[in-house]
Amino acid sequence: MTGYLLLLLAILGELLGTNLLKAANGFTVFWPTIGSLLAYGACFYFLSLSLKTLNLSVAYALWAGLGILLTTIVAVLVWKEALSLPNILGIALIVIGVVVLNLSGLKH
Repeated sequence: MTGYLLLLLAILGELLGTNLLKAANGFTVFWPTIGSLLAYGACFYFLSLSLKTLNLSVAYALWAGLGILLTTIVAVLVWKEALSLPNILGIALIVIGVVVLNLSGLKH
């Protein structure tokens, strides 16, 4: 269970870091730039700790899949970005893949 909590912190760090990257505007805005670098540092730190107890394939799939899903939600709600049908289909396939990986019976 601790591995999943650490992974959740890594996912939240990625979500924060990615959105701060958008706000940093190509590293031209100082504080969002610093925040994004710190958030990504924390993200990778917690991801590395989660790998002590979680399988790499499952942890990475969850990290990437949920990161994409949550980042898309924030992009639509906060940054007012549009979604197309192919975007939605691609994200759905990623989420389905994450679910299949987690239900595949791999020991965590």
